[in-house]
Amino acid sequence: MDERAFETIYDRHYRLVFGVALRILDDRAAAEDVTQAVFLKLWSDPDAFRGGNLAGWLARVSRNRALDVVRSKAIRATDTIPADVPLDETLDETVFARIERARIRSALDALPEEQSIPITLGFFGGITHEEIARRLGIPLGTIKSRIRLGLRRLRTDLEAMVSS
Repeated sequence: MDERAFETIYDRHYRLVFGVALRILDDRAAAEDVTQAVFLKLWSDPDAFRGGNLAGWLARVSRNRALDVVRSKAIRATDTIPADVPLDETLDETVFARIERARIRSALDALPEEQSIPITLGFFGGITHEEIARRLGIPLGTIKSRIRLGLRRLRTDLEAMVSS
């Protein structure tokens, strides 16, 4: 891959890749590591991108790498109370917030990528529907429909998790 072309791709898509990773991991250092890994993959194996929409491909690779990090942390988790959990009256709130965040991540992971990527970009990446459509190269109406369908499914899945 041409170095100048790679720099252009990096400059255009760094925020997208980092934003997806940060929203999933909620850890700047880990999101930076994922961002580096994604761009290193593109640099070292440009044929991994087989055409189509580069922004969508980068968002999908970022999501998958970040989920790999989440899974590896879950495997290494211990039965002890983490050091960052406050040991006062807010302990219950902290535990319930973590459980809720895990449920949302699980429900979001169950969505098809055509729905999860725009939702992740819009709600966790903080960009508008118009910007999502432009970045992914998909018509605005299609983006809005995919987000609406994805949110309906998320609501159904989350309600099922809470009632079970």
